[in-house]
Amino acid sequence: MTQTDKKRRIFLLQTVTGCLAIGLTGNSSAQAMVAENDAQASSLGYKADATKIDKAKQTKFAAGQACANCALFQGAPGAAAGACPLFAGKQVAAKGWCTAYAKKAA
Repeated sequence: MTQTDKKRRIFLLQTVTGCLAIGLTGNSSAQAMVAENDAQASSLGYKADATKIDKAKQTKFAAGQACANCALFQGAPGAAAGACPLFAGKQVAAKGWCTAYAKKAA
């Protein structure tokens, strides 16, 4: 085996290892979704689907309000879910709602 062949094998092994590491890192950074029965979520009246809000219980709710258009929502525009500082380490549904809703500035 020539020196060039050895270098080529080392390069290929390092490339494959690097790609695997990047792939695994991307998967591990995904955050879990907050559950409606989570203690913090329950105290804030969080629902993953704002269309299912009981308007008699949640008098602050108004049609059209959702996590996606809340000032606290940190998801990308059009994302199905995103981070919220109220639920550290977890994501909320873009279609969700809670009593901490604050309309995003236009």
